[in-house]
Amino acid sequence: MKVSILGASGYVGGELLRLLLDHPEVSVEQVTSERLAGKLVTAAHPNLRGRTTLRFSRLGDLAPCDLLFAALPHGSFAKTFAGVRAIAPRIVDMSADFRLRSPHAYRCWYGHEHANPAALSKFVYGIPELHRTAIASATCVTGAGCLATTAILGLLPLFRADVVANREVFIEAKVGSSAAGNKESPSSHHPERSGTVRSFQPTGHRHTGEIVQELAVHGMPTVHFSATAIELVRGILVTAHVRLAEDLDTKAIWNLYRAAYRDEPFIRIVKETRGVFRYPEPKILAGSNYCDVGFERDPHGDRLVVLAALDNLMKGAAGNGIQAMNVMAGWDERTGLGFPGLHPV
Repeated sequence: MKVSILGASGYVGGELLRLLLDHPEVSVEQVTSERLAGKLVTAAHPNLRGRTTLRFSRLGDLAPCDLLFAALPHGSFAKTFAGVRAIAPRIVDMSADFRLRSPHAYRCWYGHEHANPAALSKFVYGIPELHRTAIASATCVTGAGCLATTAILGLLPLFRADVVANREVFIEAKVGSSAAGNKESPSSHHPERSGTVRSFQPTGHRHTGEIVQELAVHGMPTVHFSATAIELVRGILVTAHVRLAEDLDTKAIWNLYRAAYRDEPFIRIVKETRGVFRYPEPKILAGSNYCDVGFERDPHGDRLVVLAALDNLMKGAAGNGIQAMNVMAGWDERTGLGFPGLHPV
């Protein structure tokens, strides 16, 4: 399959390229960057030295391909979509531009009108664990927000079983610096960022809209979401608190999660009684496409604490996009995604 990447100079574009270069079913045809056009891709992605001689092209030089990944900044692809639609019969967009199904949701969570509302219905929300059948027959798939993916995968079994009291959840997400992308800002300046534990979005985070949308299995949930920046480059740890609508013991909760995820190649239930890594931990997931999910039942009430961890650039972005591509093409969805992470690191 001939694949190209639109907007390949950022962190997600670089991860897509790294993974695609080793994918046995894919040849990477072109990668674009208006800023770096003509330069070797290793100017932006030095880890790929010796692996490729590709140079960045301009958008206007893109040739037809079988599948196009779009990794443009949020807000850009919605304006570009109509112009590139003829380039590839299948598209996977990594931005936020087509994640929400309703134009009203964009006004609510992004604070602006959607640039191409007529195209929203063309895209399938691209987490295979949620929408595998729809992705398999789709021509346009959208990636999911990294924080949203972590929270949704951690909580989905409970909302599918409708065992969350009042369908209400409180979520706190800790996230590394690469989730903000490779454009510098005052908050990313090293003296300001290093060593921080910074609450940067205690309310109103835009990924809340995706969580609400995808957890509305039996009715609209109430989602209270906060995000905190921590001293980490890659990784997310979500801690979510729900009250149980039923008196479920630990074994019953185990059974819910096993039933939901027993056949999922990239979801691991992590709940050990001993050792350092008893619960999900993003450190050991760096570079992998796994999402680790765990939980703890509060013995003093009806509270259940759910934990989920992943690499924001992998299962939270590029890895999930490659997994979706595999599903679209009818390949084993693990293809090209076998790296298990490192320990120690």
